[in-house]
Amino acid sequence: MKQRIITAVIAAAIFIPIVIYGNIPFIILSYLMGTVAIYELLRMRKISIVSFQGIISVLLLWIILIPKQYINVIENLGYSKLEYIFIAILLFLVITVITKNKTTFDDISFLLLTVLYVGMGIYYFIETRETGGLTYILYSLFIIWATDSGAYFIGRSMGKRKLWPEISPNKTIEGAVGGVVCAVVVGILFHFFSNIDVSIGKLLFVSAVLAIFGQIGDLAESAYKRHYGVKDSGKILPGHGGILDRFDSLLFVWPLLHILHIIGN
Repeated sequence: MKQRIITAVIAAAIFIPIVIYGNIPFIILSYLMGTVAIYELLRMRKISIVSFQGIISVLLLWIILIPKQYINVIENLGYSKLEYIFIAILLFLVITVITKNKTTFDDISFLLLTVLYVGMGIYYFIETRETGGLTYILYSLFIIWATDSGAYFIGRSMGKRKLWPEISPNKTIEGAVGGVVCAVVVGILFHFFSNIDVSIGKLLFVSAVLAIFGQIGDLAESAYKRHYGVKDSGKILPGHGGILDRFDSLLFVWPLLHILHIIGN
């Protein structure tokens, strides 16, 4: 517990000021987070990040993460992000031929899903900060912190029915519901005490949806780890695991903020 607290304090001391400041330091932080997350997922699959397929994955991630205000960097070359994804797919398939199928179609599918999973989550982390401002970043963070805390404490005190024991044995249905309730309370607080310009009905609905999908994001990463037989995605955050262990829920939440049109409408 002492190690977890020390790590949390140090990480917060670095993370929060950069998020508040925004701009280039924030974008650099986002790129670092995404790259580490890719490394963690490739490591689970036992694919080296310095292999050809690993390097292509990282380069594709970096292209996906380019914010809207800097999109001309690649558009001036005559290609869109989607076209770069197609190019990466072709290169991946070439690797399967060159390696005589030592790099398999399954590996390529894993790499593409990994890049899109991490890339879209972190991209919308950047877009949430740039489009919605600091308030929406804080809203997303508090929603997930409330969901996680509510699920943990209510699950421990009242939990009886297992939510999905094959993936995460300790999670309960009561805890999951408690997490959603806590997220809705956070939504109410943000409606009255922040500058979020969203009706209370929509904000409560979005808060509940984000809490549900945040928990699904947590379960999805747990399924990854269970499938590949690892306890934590990484060791970069002592006592907490890896970047994916801390941001798995938010990789689902940040895109949803935009899909649900709570930002940028």
